[in-house]
Amino acid sequence: MSFAHYSEKIFSEHLDLFNIQWIYEPTSFPLKWGSGSIKMMFTPDFYLPELDVYVEITTMNQNLITKKQKKLKLAKKLYPNKNFKLINESQFYNFLNSDNEVLIKKAIAS
Repeated sequence: MSFAHYSEKIFSEHLDLFNIQWIYEPTSFPLKWGSGSIKMMFTPDFYLPELDVYVEITTMNQNLITKKQKKLKLAKKLYPNKNFKLINESQFYNFLNSDNEVLIKKAIAS
């Protein structure tokens, strides 16, 4: 499978280690419309069916973090029945260092 960023590949491999089912970029959520078309979309990196959460991985690039935070906030507002989680770089590395399946699932679902 081809991933947009190497961190997504590593994240998926760690999910596999703990038998956490995932789907890569399964859904795009329209966020803004205008002139009869969609002007902004949000496509989370992963959907974890067992936890019913969409996960977006981000790096420490502040511009990307801010942009993704805005999209995530808007997605939560427009789709209140969906669960979204933004995982930043420090959370990502904490996740990779964990070897406890229960703690990993709890951290992702929170």
